[in-house]
Amino acid sequence: MRMHEYGDASVIRADDVPRPVAGPGEVVIKVAATSFNPSDVGLRRGLLRAVFTADLPYTLGGEVAGTVVEVGAAVPTLDVGDPVIGRIDGGGAAAEYVTAAAENLVAAPTTIPLAHAAAVPIAGVTAWQAVFDHAKVIAGQRILVNGAGGGIGGFTIQLAKHAGAYVLATASPRSADAVRRLGADEIIDYLATPLVDALDEPVDTVVNLVAGSARQAGMLLPLVRPSGLVVSATVPVRPPAGSSVTAVHFVARNDTDQLAALVALIDAGKVQVDIAAVRPLAELAEVHREAESGQTRGKIILVP
Repeated sequence: MRMHEYGDASVIRADDVPRPVAGPGEVVIKVAATSFNPSDVGLRRGLLRAVFTADLPYTLGGEVAGTVVEVGAAVPTLDVGDPVIGRIDGGGAAAEYVTAAAENLVAAPTTIPLAHAAAVPIAGVTAWQAVFDHAKVIAGQRILVNGAGGGIGGFTIQLAKHAGAYVLATASPRSADAVRRLGADEIIDYLATPLVDALDEPVDTVVNLVAGSARQAGMLLPLVRPSGLVVSATVPVRPPAGSSVTAVHFVARNDTDQLAALVALIDAGKVQVDIAAVRPLAELAEVHREAESGQTRGKIILVP
C-alpha cells in the first residue's frame, strides 16, 4: 500500500511491485501484520516533512510482525523461519514482504498471535520511554495518562502500574472499558468533566498522549503538584516563568533492548496487547479516513 503524493487518503493505493531482496545486514520478512499509527496521517498529509521526507511513491507501515524468509550477508543472529517484530523507520511494512535491518528486529512474543505483535514496536516502546526514561515512574506515585484510549495509552497504563503507580486515565465512554481492563485505577470521562474539576488532588506526573495545540497542552499544568512533571509525546508543554513544574517533550526512538524487555513482560503475562480491530491491509485508506474523523480507538492491525 503506497502513497504516490501527499494529500488525503485517496493518495493511498495498492501496487504490485517486485518482492524485495535482502542486502548485507538485512532480512526479508513475510509480513503477518503491520499496524496503523496516528502519525501516519500526518506523514501522508505532508505535515512531518520537517523531520522526515518520504521518497514517493512511499510504502507505508512503520512496524512489522512476521517471519524471516531470506537472510542477507553478515546476519549472524537470525535464520529463515524466525518470527520477529520491529520498527522500520523507513516504512515498507504495509506489504506482503518487507526488508528490514536485522539489528532493528527482536524475537516475537510467543504467547500471542504473531499478527497481534505488530501493535508493539512503536506504541509499546513509546510508552516505555514515557514511563521509564522520562517520567521515571516509581511505586506510590499518582500518574495521569491523558489520552489513555489510544494505542500508546494502553501500554502506558500497564507499564505505570507495573512500576507501582496509582494510575488515573482520561478516556471517552467508547474507550472506558478497555482502559479499565488494562488496569487504570480511575477513569475520567473528559467529555463530561473538565480535567481540572475531576481530580481530588494534583498528580505527580501527567503523561500527555493527546495531539493538539500548545495552549491546550498548557492546560495540563494546573493538574500537577508543585515540582511535578509533564511528559508529552505529542506537542511541547511550556510552563510559565516561575513555575516549579518541569515539562519534557520527546520523540520516541527505535530501541530494541526496550522492545525485547517489553516482549518479555508480554510473555510473562504482565502486559497485555490490546487489539481494537484487525483489518485487511487493502482497507488502509479507509482506516486513515476513519481515524481523521475520530471513529477509531486503540491499536488497529492490518493483515495482508
